[in-house]
Amino acid sequence: MSVLVGKSAPSFRAKAVAVSTIIEDFSLEQYKGKSYVVLFFYPKDFTFVCPTELHRFQEELGEFEKRNVAVVGCSTDSEFAHWTWLQTPRQQGGIQGVTYPLVADVNKTIAEAYDVLAGEWSADDQGVVSVTGELVAYRGLFLIDRAGIVRHQVVNDMPLGRSISECLRMIDALQHFEQFGEVCPMDWKVGDAAMTPDHSGVSSYLSK
Repeated sequence: MSVLVGKSAPSFRAKAVAVSTIIEDFSLEQYKGKSYVVLFFYPKDFTFVCPTELHRFQEELGEFEKRNVAVVGCSTDSEFAHWTWLQTPRQQGGIQGVTYPLVADVNKTIAEAYDVLAGEWSADDQGVVSVTGELVAYRGLFLIDRAGIVRHQVVNDMPLGRSISECLRMIDALQHFEQFGEVCPMDWKVGDAAMTPDHSGVSSYLSK
C-alpha cells in the first residue's frame, strides 16, 4: 500500500452528491488554504457497516466543523446510487440526514490514486480486462491539512468499522502541533501534557 503521509493529496474532479443536489464538478481544491479535510472511503452504498460510519460522521459533524475540518465521503457507487441512498430513511437502511458530500468514483480512479481499491485487474494485448475480486474501496481515511498535504492515513478491511473518536484525536494532535510546536505522545488527547524536542533530539514533557 502506498504511504501518502507527507505528500500532496491526489487531486481529482468527479461528481458528488450533497443532500439532494448532484454536484457536477467536485474537487478538494475548494478547501485548499481554507480548511482541513477528512476524506474517507467506504465499500458500497446500501450495505451494513457503511451506514453506521456515515451516520456517525454526521452525528459528530459539529465537532469536525469546530476544528475547521470538512468531511467528504467517497465510494465507487454512482451519483445516482448516492442520491437514492441519501433519500432513504435511516430505518429503511438509508442515510437520510447526512449533509456532507459523497463523491462518486464510478471509474475507480480516485480509490486507485489513494491506493485503497480492493481487487486486482489487468488488460491483455487485445485490451480485454480481467478482474480478480471486487473493485470497491477499502475503508480508507485521510487527514489532509490546509496546504493539501496528507498528515494521517489509516485503512481498514471491509468488515472492520473505523473509529471516529480516533479521527478527532488525530486532528486535535495535528492542530496542537501546528499551534504550539509540541509533539503528541501515544494516546495524547486535549488537556494532556505534550512534548517538546530539544536540540539533542531528546523530548521532554511539558505540563499544560
